[in-house]
Amino acid sequence: MNVLSGPLAIAAVLLVGGGLAKAQAPGNTARALQAVGLRASASVVRIGALLEVAVGLGALLAPSPVFIALVSLSYTAFSVFVVLALRAGTPMSSCGCFGKVDTPPSRVHIVIDGAVAIAAAVVAVAGTDVSLPTILPEQPLLGIPFSMLVGIGASLTFLAFTSLPQTLNAARRPA
Repeated sequence: MNVLSGPLAIAAVLLVGGGLAKAQAPGNTARALQAVGLRASASVVRIGALLEVAVGLGALLAPSPVFIALVSLSYTAFSVFVVLALRAGTPMSSCGCFGKVDTPPSRVHIVIDGAVAIAAAVVAVAGTDVSLPTILPEQPLLGIPFSMLVGIGASLTFLAFTSLPQTLNAARRPA
């Protein structure tokens, strides 16, 4: 088993969840893209969101370095977008990462997105199979603990994207 199989599963789960949320509520994402000068309609966001879901599911289920490379490209694109959003200085309550959930662009996004992009690129280049059909049979107790840890990791990463930046901003404000 590759040590990066858990983090990559978490990243893929977040792609699926974020893609589904954006497909259902594309407004914040479209507005965020427009705020940095990119033309995006709700339809374009929905198409991108469905591609995101496909990449996430492919990375979870298909033993292919191509899907892992696409995960790396996705997180690289997210990181570049957040850098653009922060440089633009345009106030936005959400970058649209998770549909309706307020996720203001932050340095936390850049760090997490960048780390995932690098990890996925390393795994893709190595050609290591980190898909669930390969990983779960190697796990104890039918892979249930591994799956639970992936769920917990995805939840904590979601909180890092959504709540941590707001908490850090509140902590910096003078009392």
